Formats: sequence, structure tokens, C-alpha cells
Amino acid sequence: MSKHCFLRRHPGEGTPMILAIVLVLLMLFCMVAEFSRVWIIAQGVKEAAQQAVISTINDNYDDVYHAVREGYAAGWYPDGTGRWDESVDTGDVYGQLASTLGLENTGSGYQKISNGNVEYTISGLSVELSNNALSSGQSKGYTAAVEIRLEVPVRFLGNLLPASEMMLHTEAKYVPVF
Repeated sequence: MSKHCFLRRHPGEGTPMILAIVLVLLMLFCMVAEFSRVWIIAQGVKEAAQQAVISTINDNYDDVYHAVREGYAAGWYPDGTGRWDESVDTGDVYGQLASTLGLENTGSGYQKISNGNVEYTISGLSVELSNNALSSGQSKGYTAAVEIRLEVPVRFLGNLLPASEMMLHTEAKYVPVF
């Protein structure tokens, strides 16, 4: 019986394979950690945007015509001539985001800077208020929608990769309590 050379085991033959497996696992851990960092930042910014849009819709309460009987509300006020004029206020969403998240204004958007590095950038704010018509039969509600562009720099093994960009969308609807 002949013994095959490749079936024999010598001390230390598995060391390179073990090192390769450890390095691959370490890189996978780094990828998962970076993905988690980007996901946590995105969730935090989206929650702050939700808070800002809710604040914006609630700041419009003083001009909302409460048509409880018809089941809808809208931003209108009487102009004194028997007509109604629309009254909506988009609010200061950027200002609320900046104060909530501790952002710095860069002119084209806002950045979160931590230890001298840019952690993320938000820009491209779009606020859209949907106001019901006073004579509408169907109610869509008095809503505000906010969309912002979030850019998070991605790092892997000490290198800066292209930034992860995403559009975050959130909206709120005004519901009269009484």
C-alpha cells in the first residue's frame, strides 16, 4: 500500500489556513460594524426629521380651520370679505435638525463633525405641505412631508470609500384633538 504524500499531516501545516480564516472573519466583522454605524446614523437622522416634521405640522395649528363635522382640517383663514385664504407655514426644519443633532451649517447643507472628521452630511431639504380644500368631499388630511438627502462617509480598514447616499422621507398628518 502506498501512502499519498498529500494526506500526511505535518505540524504547522494548518497555520496559514487559520490565519486566513481569522483575517476573513475580522474583515467581515469590520464590514458588519460599518454597516451598523451607517444604519444607526440613518435611523437617528430619520427620527430627528420625524420630530421636525411633527413640530412643523403642529406649529400650523393656529391657522387650521377645524371642520370636525366634515372630518377634515385645513390651513385656511377668513379674509374678512367672505372668502378664505390659504395659510400654511413650512417651518424651520433645518434649524430644528441642526439643534437636535448638533449640526454645523456648511452653506450647501449641514454636517455633523466629530473629532475633526465629517460623520455625515444632510442636504436637499424638501418640505411639502398638503392642504385640504375647504369644499373637498374626500379628506386626504392636512399633511406635511419632508425629504432630505443623507450622505455618510464609509470607512473600511482605515480607508475612506465612496460615501453612502440615501434619501430619507417622512411625513406627518395634523389631527385635531377636539
